[in-house]
Amino acid sequence: MGIIELLVLGVGLSMDAFAVSVCKGLSSKNASFNNSIKCGIWFGSFQALMPFIGFYLGSMFANAIIAVDHWVAFVLLLLIGANMLKDGFSDECDCCNEKNADFSAKTMLTMAVATSIDALAVGISLSMAGNVDIWWAVSIIGITTFVLSATGVKIGSIFGSKCQKKAQITGGIILILIGTKIMLEHLNII
Repeated sequence: MGIIELLVLGVGLSMDAFAVSVCKGLSSKNASFNNSIKCGIWFGSFQALMPFIGFYLGSMFANAIIAVDHWVAFVLLLLIGANMLKDGFSDECDCCNEKNADFSAKTMLTMAVATSIDALAVGISLSMAGNVDIWWAVSIIGITTFVLSATGVKIGSIFGSKCQKKAQITGGIILILIGTKIMLEHLNII
């Protein structure tokens, strides 16, 4: 995977964290610079850590599933992307609740883990995709998520929830396209 593909993957994965960050900015009376950085560090760190763990878990089981690895990668990315699309098109919005205004370590840890579970599955997919430098991948994913999450808090405090749904839809489409590309490459169609 090239740097452009990794950057696009980083953007796609960071959309959940970005959407939560927008909600935090929307809910918070204090969308300060420090809270923006704190949000970026929590989300960026976990978005980098989870694919790293997933990559090594996938590598451990690669020999057992080598015949179907491209299908596993495709299905995982398709399911994650479809779930993001479903959330993006739903009418529910719980942005303005008290929990989203909380920047405590306990709340941030919970949200960082929740928004990065899909990155664990993507890490497994990356191990099966082949030709991926995991250090570059997790660095790009982590930095991208940091920037978008820190920015999301400020955007939420300014613009409100309009960006949240679009971010989830965009992230879902990106992950589905990357999964499709992996499958098509393994089938020698592209």
